[in-house]
Amino acid sequence: MRRGSWKIRIFIGLAIIIFAFIQKCNNKEENPYTGRTQHINMSAEQEIAIGLQSVPEMTQQHGGLYPDERLQAYVDAVGNKLVNSGYARETPYKFDFHLLADDRTINAFALPGGQCFITYALFSKLNESQLAGVLGHEIGHVIGRHSAERIAESSFWQTLTMGATVGADMGNIVGSIGQNTLLKNGRGDELESDELGVEFMIRANYDPYEMIKVMEILKAAAGPNRVPEFQSTHPDPENRIEKIKEAIKKYENKS
Repeated sequence: MRRGSWKIRIFIGLAIIIFAFIQKCNNKEENPYTGRTQHINMSAEQEIAIGLQSVPEMTQQHGGLYPDERLQAYVDAVGNKLVNSGYARETPYKFDFHLLADDRTINAFALPGGQCFITYALFSKLNESQLAGVLGHEIGHVIGRHSAERIAESSFWQTLTMGATVGADMGNIVGSIGQNTLLKNGRGDELESDELGVEFMIRANYDPYEMIKVMEILKAAAGPNRVPEFQSTHPDPENRIEKIKEAIKKYENKS
């Protein structure tokens, strides 16, 4: 490669990297519900739209909705009680709760904007307070804007990787750092959602200690061969239990 061409590549690469950092700084805002400063590149309305657009695909992946309308109404009642008992009702998000027909996959998740899901496989193992813990956790993901934050963070690292690749063939190294950062942030999201879930449970008069039993159910379901914490986006259940106990003491003292 000629020296002049190499210099141009370095210049372009640095320009892309500088742009990525400027864009990240301009997208900084404080979450009014958690008090945490986040890098977000979309509005609440955009989050809601993304979530609604993704509902059919997510539902189809888990075998559709569970056909018993009474159980769906029960999930709705618990979810709405959590929302209406706290500040979740004051947010711009439109919360909907979906009981999925999947009777093999033990899982619950939330899409941006308020669409919350739980599989029948997990639902069938829970009492009402434990269900409230799971749904409260998913409401926490929405209010914490975790999906929007991960989208913005992923976009930042993709741009950074592109700049590094153009400038000095460092793309693989930067990309690896970015993936590790997203992994670490993902664990933080889970712990923050656990804490918010505890708060919502207490506000709705559910026993927050049932959240600990949920962790024990998840641990048992994962079995002895579960992925070590350092390889997973989810903290180990034992570590989550300790944080949940801290959250219970924190919010019980406030109530």
